[in-house]
Amino acid sequence: MKPARKGLWHMIDATCYSLAGFRRLMAETAARLELAGGAMAVLLLLWVGANSVQWLGFVVLFAALLAFEALNTALELLVDHISPGWSEMAKQAKDLGSLAVGLMILANAAYVGLIVWQAVAN
Repeated sequence: MKPARKGLWHMIDATCYSLAGFRRLMAETAARLELAGGAMAVLLLLWVGANSVQWLGFVVLFAALLAFEALNTALELLVDHISPGWSEMAKQAKDLGSLAVGLMILANAAYVGLIVWQAVAN
């Protein structure tokens, strides 16, 4: 492993690693579906005229969803490497990662749904 560079080069390297992680995440069907859901949410928020605070909340929640998906994918990769065959512990680890992502999807849907409901009700 080569030593980490310092200063601006470290920031450039970190950005490249993050972009590589994003490219890897986009290889996951679930992440692509979440992006499609996010695009639909953007259209809904535009339709109801969401304010800047609502947009900020959406961006934060959606970024958290993608972060959870990235961590879940990393967890699955590690579990598959450590336990290539079926095991109850591996199944539980993957199920818990999936639950975390599912809960974030629910949080995003509830947030956008609340904004749309408030706009339509008024």
